[in-house]
Amino acid sequence: MNPQLRQTLLDLQRADHDMRVRLLKEDKLFQGYAKEMATVHEQNAKHLQSIIEEFGWPGQSLVGEDGARAAWLIAQHAIGLPAFQRNSLKLIHQAVKQNDMSAWTEAYLTDRIRFNERRPQVYGTIFDWDENDKLSPWPIEDCENVERRRKEVGMLPLEDDIQKMRESAKNEGNHPPTSYNARQEEIETWAKSVGWLDTESSISGPYLHQ
Repeated sequence: MNPQLRQTLLDLQRADHDMRVRLLKEDKLFQGYAKEMATVHEQNAKHLQSIIEEFGWPGQSLVGEDGARAAWLIAQHAIGLPAFQRNSLKLIHQAVKQNDMSAWTEAYLTDRIRFNERRPQVYGTIFDWDENDKLSPWPIEDCENVERRRKEVGMLPLEDDIQKMRESAKNEGNHPPTSYNARQEEIETWAKSVGWLDTESSISGPYLHQ
């Protein structure tokens, strides 16, 4: 294991956490994608990319379980960098096959990328406000088998996550948007601006919780 590299990743993770706490205190966390948060995410991704170029993906054998989780978190939060997230998913997939990353990390990043691409997710890890002002899983592909897929990668039942996410939103003051449609349009506009969607792409209809 590389203790120095592990500590670097943990420090980057801490920078992410500290910025989130600051924005929460300033009541800016749920007002769209804050510029300050985006800057931390992009800087962390740049550091992780340099690590990848020198060492390959930093899995558990290189940086320990907590260091590997920090690397995943950095990739998971780099939502403004489509190419980086997609490449990270490929690397994590290989690491999971080699038992060097936990399977749930691949599941979470898969869902995050699908959400960014405005496509249904696979494991039900991404939540958003629905048309009924409830924080619910983003639409799930083949929803009938989601619990089986979650179990295969070591996740708890979806209902447990739903309760946890709604309680967290309540405690942090995360409220439904004034307009569901306006929020979806805002997310789509952002997705196009950073390259997740081309300029011809559009949401074909309201995404309802499935």
